[in-house]
Amino acid sequence: MPGVYDREKRAAITRKVSPKYSSALASYFGKNTPNEMLANGSHDAYVAALKAHGTNVVVLPALDDRPDCCFVEDTAVILDDSVVISNMGHPSRVGEEDAIREYLSSDYEILEMPKGGTIDGGDVVFFDDRFLVGISTRTNKLGAEFLSSEIQKNGYETEFINIPESTLHLTTICSSPRQGTIVLAEGHLDPGRFGFVEELLKVPNSESYAANVLGYPEEKVIIANGFPFTRQILMDSGFSITSVDMAPIMEADGSLTCLSLYVK
Repeated sequence: MPGVYDREKRAAITRKVSPKYSSALASYFGKNTPNEMLANGSHDAYVAALKAHGTNVVVLPALDDRPDCCFVEDTAVILDDSVVISNMGHPSRVGEEDAIREYLSSDYEILEMPKGGTIDGGDVVFFDDRFLVGISTRTNKLGAEFLSSEIQKNGYETEFINIPESTLHLTTICSSPRQGTIVLAEGHLDPGRFGFVEELLKVPNSESYAANVLGYPEEKVIIANGFPFTRQILMDSGFSITSVDMAPIMEADGSLTCLSLYVK
């Protein structure tokens, strides 16, 4: 299945960094003003890493008036042959979804959200037999319930997880790089909430950013460079690792998963 179901990541949409990237939202990880030139370098390295792992990558042009446009994960949630188009959770990002809607409309059934409901795709993690959906400052209960109703039509269940103010999205601190495994940053969510998980790899709170990883078949994983404890944890769990310098993306609170939307 394509989209969030697809652990093989056969095809992905990405988008170039906006020339207004210096105005991108940054409240959690950023220490410096986001830098477009440096972010472009990281984005190029990211796309190269995806291609090296077998992903067919489409790079869409930047939206010049949208500082956060490279974070395409938030604009939609793809569910097999249909796609939920996000009502973006931050006012400054409203409109980014329009270009994605247009791009996907020829291949997917477009599902529009109800008025008042919001979703950022960064609050959605697929885990084997269920979806984990974060209720956050960007995804509200109405939006999550609408997404859940569409997910259930495809035969999957959902679990809602309240996201604390210490982080932005569910994917910021949680990812599932292979079947049965979740990588979770310590200090944000109760690990007991993940009792259904076969293998819970806990990343130190000081390396929370590194809990967002991209998993591929054959125990391969792409991680952010510069997080030695997380790297060792993943290696000890049998993963083969590729690292990408994500520091310029981190300045705008973006992570690895934020930069791509997986399609058929």
